[in-house]
Amino acid sequence: MASGKEIRTKIASIKNTQKITRAMEMVAASKMRKTQDRMQATRPYSLKISQIINHVSQSNPEYKHDFLVQRETKRIGVIMISSDRGLCGGLNANLYRSVLRTTEEWEAAGSEVDFACIGKKGAAFFSSIGANIVAQATKIGDKPHLEDIVGVIKVVLDAYTEGRIDELHVCYNDFVNTMIQQPVVRKLLPIEPEELEEDLSGHWDYIYEPDAKEVLDGLMPRYIESIVYQGVVENNASEQAARMVAMKSASDNAGKLIDELQLIYNKERQAAITQEISEIVGGAAAV
Repeated sequence: MASGKEIRTKIASIKNTQKITRAMEMVAASKMRKTQDRMQATRPYSLKISQIINHVSQSNPEYKHDFLVQRETKRIGVIMISSDRGLCGGLNANLYRSVLRTTEEWEAAGSEVDFACIGKKGAAFFSSIGANIVAQATKIGDKPHLEDIVGVIKVVLDAYTEGRIDELHVCYNDFVNTMIQQPVVRKLLPIEPEELEEDLSGHWDYIYEPDAKEVLDGLMPRYIESIVYQGVVENNASEQAARMVAMKSASDNAGKLIDELQLIYNKERQAAITQEISEIVGGAAAV
């Protein structure tokens, strides 16, 4: 059994660790509120432009944009959004598992996969397993800007336009609530029309000014940028929530371990005191 001094040293060490995890929990809680506000602020734009693109995909313009044309799928591009830092529980690992399962299905169907990584952890993981990474952006920070990720988006959109990939997907953790972050693999290109809430066929269409080509050529890249940026913001909020929960769990576990060690220390100290008393009594009896 460890000596009393060793146990006291362990208790002091764990208490220091507990102070760090509690501080990280509070910092994550503060950042989570800010990232949630940012996420809620950007959602309306993302939802509205998605609705417009869905309508456009079911309209009948005189110009058919490349993003609306279905192709035979031989190569798939994936924008992989992860965190730059760890200590956020199983957030990244859960997303990796979901992406790898989907990737295996694509490869089984005969398609090759290219990755464009946003976030240091994802880039490191997929590099370690030998995935083909065509672009990456790291050190996005807690306040991501579109300028930080537009380079990665341009690389994959150019690849799609030039026919080097036939599909484009984005993967990230969707923020449901503080306790739940859902891995998402969302298809971006080619755009597939979703079922409308009401049947508007034959009752509406868009009037394009100056013309459909100029409008759609400008609108489609903005749509992809908005969806990817929303994914970055959602993943950022998910990261802070997962880190807060993970650090709280670490602090609680440290408290339990301290209690267990304190009990062992008390037993060890009591045994030592009992032994000393026995030796004193024994010595007195011998005299």
